[in-house]
Amino acid sequence: MTVQRIYDTVADDFSRVNDLIIQRLSSDVPLVEKIAQYIIESGGKRLRPLLVLLSSQAAGYTRDDHLKLAAVIEFLHTATLLHDDVVDTSDMRRGRSTANARWGNAPSVLVGDFLYARAFEMMVELESLPIMNVLSHATAVIAEGEVMQLMNVKNPDLTEAQYMQVIHNKTAMLFEAASHTGALLAGANDSQERALRDYGKHLGLAFQLVDDVLDYRGDAETMGKNVGDDLAEGKVTLPLIHAMAQGTDEARQLIRQAIRKGGLDDLSDILALVETSGALEYTMERARGEASKASDCLTQLENSPYRTALEQLTEVAVARFS
Repeated sequence: MTVQRIYDTVADDFSRVNDLIIQRLSSDVPLVEKIAQYIIESGGKRLRPLLVLLSSQAAGYTRDDHLKLAAVIEFLHTATLLHDDVVDTSDMRRGRSTANARWGNAPSVLVGDFLYARAFEMMVELESLPIMNVLSHATAVIAEGEVMQLMNVKNPDLTEAQYMQVIHNKTAMLFEAASHTGALLAGANDSQERALRDYGKHLGLAFQLVDDVLDYRGDAETMGKNVGDDLAEGKVTLPLIHAMAQGTDEARQLIRQAIRKGGLDDLSDILALVETSGALEYTMERARGEASKASDCLTQLENSPYRTALEQLTEVAVARFS
């Protein structure tokens, strides 16, 4: 199993989606187009549009509107990235400067707004109220997830249940919307629609949980950001929550202080505590559980190369950790 084989399943469609994305980025305002192209072309895996292509065709779709839907999903995702980097005051994403670091916060926010607007223009062209309903709801939930995360910055009392809700809203929701709308576009039956919706949710949770692990055991080349960036920003993720739950009173107090303070002064100590507490293994076990749930959802679909690719994606989600 290779990642490339998954993309090869929809290679022609993926190329056409990329062309459509560039085409629909056009603007009479040069800076809008420049920033939008910069972030769109920044080397992301385009997993969410890939989910649209695979899910719709796994449910039997044979026409061309899945290309437009995939572009809509990518525009929504890119808009959230632009806004997230401003909120987080990030200066690096995917190994290069963020748009706000290059052009400033105001242009980044406004171009994010442009991408949201362009996405909704294209949604209307699909002429499907059920799809618009799912995507408009998802957009609201993602914004709520961002606010929830912001409210919990430097909060060492965040519980595991609360954290899972944050990452569902902030990350998994767009995965869920991508696979769900792919099913809707294909006119899937009720059981297939539910299966593909839930598949996207569990896959998105698995990807985010592995990202949480890689923040403590990855590297800048792999992640496009530095080890400990979440801690530096005061973000509480599952490895820290579990390390506090399992550690000694002294360890718990050190982690709580590091979360409240932010920064990287205590990074080496925190890395050691996260390792020795078994927090990374625990988080990976949760990720594998979500990937397994995603795979189980696919039993509702007919056998096809698209279903096989979706199954392989669940393996890819957790194989990034070594």
